[in-house]
Amino acid sequence: MSVVNAAGSGERKAAVESAALKSSEQRVKQLQKELRRKEKALAESAALLVLQKKLQALWEDEDQ
Repeated sequence: MSVVNAAGSGERKAAVESAALKSSEQRVKQLQKELRRKEKALAESAALLVLQKKLQALWEDEDQ
């Protein structure tokens, strides 16, 4: 293997690793965004459940 060929091979390997790293970083960002969305939905559901229970308790108090 010549020195020029070895250098070209190293550059290709670096380019492939760089592309893989960029792809992984994009996937991480996508997963973080999805996680934030799901956490917000969970928090909203929890708040609605609390409000539902409070409303139900109010109605039960009025019936007594």
